[in-house]
Amino acid sequence: MALGAVAALVVPAPRAHAAPDQCVPPGVHSASAVPANLAATPGEPHRDTHTTATTVPVGDVDVAALGLATPGTLTVGSLSDAPPTSCIDGTGRFTGFDDELLRAVAAKLGLRVAFVGTDFAGLLAQVAAGRFDVGSASIAATEARRRTVGFTNGYDFGYYALVVPPDSALTAMDELGPGQRIGVVQGTIQDAYVVDTLGLAPVKFPDFNTVYAALKTGQLDAWVAPAQQAGQLVRPGDPAVIAATTVSVDTFVAWAVAPGNRPLIDALNAGLDAVIADGTWARLYADWVPRELPPGWRPGSRAAAAPQLPDFAAIAAARPHRETGAAAPSTLRQLRDSFFDWRLYREAIPVLLRTGLPNTLLLTGAAAVIGLVLGLVLALAAIARTRWLRWPARVYTDIFRGLPEVVIILLIGLGLGPVVGGVTNHNPYPLGILALGLMAAAYIGEIFRSGIQSVEPGQMEAARALGFGYPGAMRFVVVPQGIRRVLPALVNQFIALLKASALVYFLGLLIEQRELFQVGRDLNAQTGSLSPLVAAGLFYLALTIPLTHLVNVIDARMRRGRPRAPDPVALAPAGQEMT
Repeated sequence: MALGAVAALVVPAPRAHAAPDQCVPPGVHSASAVPANLAATPGEPHRDTHTTATTVPVGDVDVAALGLATPGTLTVGSLSDAPPTSCIDGTGRFTGFDDELLRAVAAKLGLRVAFVGTDFAGLLAQVAAGRFDVGSASIAATEARRRTVGFTNGYDFGYYALVVPPDSALTAMDELGPGQRIGVVQGTIQDAYVVDTLGLAPVKFPDFNTVYAALKTGQLDAWVAPAQQAGQLVRPGDPAVIAATTVSVDTFVAWAVAPGNRPLIDALNAGLDAVIADGTWARLYADWVPRELPPGWRPGSRAAAAPQLPDFAAIAAARPHRETGAAAPSTLRQLRDSFFDWRLYREAIPVLLRTGLPNTLLLTGAAAVIGLVLGLVLALAAIARTRWLRWPARVYTDIFRGLPEVVIILLIGLGLGPVVGGVTNHNPYPLGILALGLMAAAYIGEIFRSGIQSVEPGQMEAARALGFGYPGAMRFVVVPQGIRRVLPALVNQFIALLKASALVYFLGLLIEQRELFQVGRDLNAQTGSLSPLVAAGLFYLALTIPLTHLVNVIDARMRRGRPRAPDPVALAPAGQEMT
């Protein structure tokens, strides 16, 4: 019934009234000039020792020697929620400057591209482990990251933006100090800048939309952001302004490749120089991230020609000034726009029904089967007479109950992925199910153990007196009673498993493999509204509330017992005997 109520909201919404899609090219009309305060930045852009002097011709690249996980296909780990560089658009396609440029490079090399969505915090580890051939997510090629992965030549540079509330006194990066709540996205170069360069402890968030929402609601004093994302998110009327911009020095933005895979790095460098030479880089750059290049910086190898770009400074100067933060909306309007945009509900629900719900149910159901079977084995081992069964069961339970769920998922996904890649075809979906099932087994095993041990010892003694051996008595008498007693706890564990299925996204999933939470998160990135996430939450409620009531029904039934059947003698009419 709950799912029916959600589905009733599915009414096609006119695209003309839909929220603006942030995962579309802003266009050259949104160009920006070099920030006025850039000259005050210490250091010189592109002061590096890693850019190659030249590259090999694209025609000389041996595609068979690139060490790809799937021959002929470049498997790319990317982000789905970081417009305008990496995102999923309204048609369900990975796009953005980084991804479109990589498509063009792959085409030069004669390769297909398969994009897989993942979380930035685990992206470099997945590239290093061979889960992805390439990481594409505006990754700054820092010296610290080079200890984990290899990098191509640079295809972009990085501006930092300081985003603050309209009434803030902060006007420059060096004014940030202790005691201020400074937001960053975890694992980004901005995170490292605030920690290592400024020596401050920032507040870390999982994605750009979440940190910006925290700033708009007054929970942060400032956000140190990538300038592209900040320029995309900060809109007229928002309670936020971009107070300062600076450039990332000594680094450039590049694609990450597994360490030691020099042939693939050289091939991508060759493809990058080729798309610079034919004007593809300049066209995509002007469409997606049109901003004036900082002095002394250019993409590709040192032999690559300087790209021919429009006069971004003149375009920016001719454009009417866009006021931000001039008229901050009321709190009620912010809440309405962020959480209760009904047009976005109508757009989100079909995708949630078509993609998110089936995957959530599949992940949860398959993991529950693994958890039930393995959990019963663990429970029996934990109460066994021999310590050689009890000790391994206890160690397993302690480990899988003690580690955070996301750590277990990453350990299994990245640890077993390369080992069983031939069986799973390098698809992390089965590994996600396995990780969820192994975690559930640790909890279900303890639930089963407590239920079995709650059965009175007299039940075992009576079964033995009737001629049952120990295995038979456990199988036919003790275990069934113990399981019956813990049914409410098992249903609660199933609810927890349903919600934990959202963590499988950390392993990197294809668009059609996304579960409810990630579908909502991707739509949130497209629109900047939290309404799609609320819509995903409604689906979780539609699944968990009936299960919660089922727990109550089971619990009441267990306490009252089964109703007695009517006595036929008592129901017979007076004076009539039963035959």
